[in-house]
Amino acid sequence: FGHYSRGFEKQVVVDCRGHLLGRRAATLAKELLNGERVVAVRCEDINISGSFFRNKLKYHDFLRKRMNTNPKRGPFHFCAPSRILWCTIRGMIPRKTKRGAAALERLKVFEGVPHPYDKVKRVVVPQALRVLRLKPGRKYCTLSRLSHEIGWRHKDLVARLEAKRKTKSEGFDIRKKEVA
Repeated sequence: FGHYSRGFEKQVVVDCRGHLLGRRAATLAKELLNGERVVAVRCEDINISGSFFRNKLKYHDFLRKRMNTNPKRGPFHFCAPSRILWCTIRGMIPRKTKRGAAALERLKVFEGVPHPYDKVKRVVVPQALRVLRLKPGRKYCTLSRLSHEIGWRHKDLVARLEAKRKTKSEGFDIRKKEVA
């Protein structure tokens, strides 16, 4: 991604775990505009710089914004981590043009790693990793905790399914090492 682009593939599966939200979204937006098909998995493990309390206050400010006469008309406030990432990317793409709309259609976002993508190689972006970008000791929060606090109900379910997937893949790794 970015400097690490390998040309066009059918689709790139991106592991969002441990990445900073804005930097991750910016690299994904650029790749989408360049015509790449992108699947973002494990969106619940994205990090946001700043303390949890500060980020919660910022999101509550956003939740307060609504249409005065008829709030059903928007703006719509998503609370799932995948939709928060999707909205962040949408804000970085000229979505009202045909090019931007086509770019957004090439994006898929998921919490956890669903079935077809659990057996595919996942990519990380070094320039968006929290451990490389944030100074040690700086506060940060995870998107799953923030989403859970604002109304996302599936945190426990996704954690349970991820634990199940990890034990399954560990068994595969052990069998692979025995064969080699």
